[in-house]
Amino acid sequence: MTPLHVVILAAGQGSRMKSSLPKVLHRLAGKPMLHHVIDTARQLGASGIHGVIGHGADQVRQITPAEDLTWALQEQQLGTGHAVAQALPGLPDEAKVLILYGDVPLTKAETLKALVSKVSDHSLALLTVNLEVPDGYGRILRDDSGKVCAIVEQKDATEAQRLIREVNTGILAVSARHLKDWLPQLSNRNAQGEYYLTDIIAMASEQGVDIAIAQPENEYEVQGVNNRLQLAELERWFQRQEANRLMTAGATLADPARIDVRGELSVGQDVLIDVNVVFEGEVSLADGVSVGPGCVIRDSHIATGTRIEAHSLIEGSEVGPGASIGPFARLRPGTRLAANTKVGNFVETKKADVGEGSKINHLSYVGDALLGRNVNVGAGTITCNYDGVNKSRTVIGDDVFVGSNTSLVAPVTVASGSTIGAGSTITRDVAESELAVARGRQRNISGWERPKKK
Repeated sequence: MTPLHVVILAAGQGSRMKSSLPKVLHRLAGKPMLHHVIDTARQLGASGIHGVIGHGADQVRQITPAEDLTWALQEQQLGTGHAVAQALPGLPDEAKVLILYGDVPLTKAETLKALVSKVSDHSLALLTVNLEVPDGYGRILRDDSGKVCAIVEQKDATEAQRLIREVNTGILAVSARHLKDWLPQLSNRNAQGEYYLTDIIAMASEQGVDIAIAQPENEYEVQGVNNRLQLAELERWFQRQEANRLMTAGATLADPARIDVRGELSVGQDVLIDVNVVFEGEVSLADGVSVGPGCVIRDSHIATGTRIEAHSLIEGSEVGPGASIGPFARLRPGTRLAANTKVGNFVETKKADVGEGSKINHLSYVGDALLGRNVNVGAGTITCNYDGVNKSRTVIGDDVFVGSNTSLVAPVTVASGSTIGAGSTITRDVAESELAVARGRQRNISGWERPKKK
């Protein structure tokens, strides 16, 4: 089987972004544009992925996972042909080579598979698109028989050629042997003084190499990003596709234009997602989950029938069926809520295992803790888990009632069926069915006068 090698051009400065960050590292749907392209290359089963970097090369390497990448440095940006040439030493002669761009992040793998399938020792494949307004793109030139014979860049095009609506996306697939033959022949005698990769199309035509054409389903697949306006436009298109996917899968979105998916989100049937909800990382919502407005859910799994009220933040958590969360709750990494639990307003949890039917209703912090079944945690309760150096654990058994404004100084165990009086500071273990009260004795002083201003 002929190996596929992917070359991703990512050396440009992107001056129109007005940023110190290399253009390809600007984020779309929560991750750098370059990472979208690398992920697509991996979906194609590429034998080799080659990133051509230049401006901000150290930043690109640092931010980009590179286990399966080979980097090539383009020290001077002398055009796309010159950029691809930097990767030539790493391309086996027998390979098919797919050229992609780090600032064209949303090309579908299916589109590229169709393109690569058209490549042979006697043909190359070019991805084109028809645009209503083709300004800025190289135009596809065809001969009298309709075959592609060349690409002309807009700055070098005649007035008649600029009327052509079929344009070059820059994405092409070609055999490595042809690439190694043609690239050294490129000239920079053009308006830009650059070595254009597109000039190999004319070379292929002159040598009788067939030029096959493939096109994407949607022009946004091949839209590049040169400035923040284009990045924002592409972001909204991507999010609309995600919204359509979710609604098709069984979710109701209060407003499909006000949702952001920055990772992988799966949904069951009859899921309801209100406005301005952000999903990051890997998130799953089972059947009947309801998510209120303004929530952020990151790397978490939410079980059937759970209700998440407005403005709650859930991260790295597992939520059981029928749970109730928020409003204004924060579940930090390591939180596990069993079935029919309640975490109410202004409650924060971290590394907390909360048993079935237990409730932490409001204004509490529960961290590094294990709660049994049917525990009731009163308002203002704190598990004091950090002594300034070490973290310690609080264990609360089944059917415990913790009164309001309680401090549980870990490590401490409160056994099943016990009760903690409101306002207590618990520093010692509490046995089964005991009542623990640990607070200063109240004194009422008669005739006391408040201090007065002098």
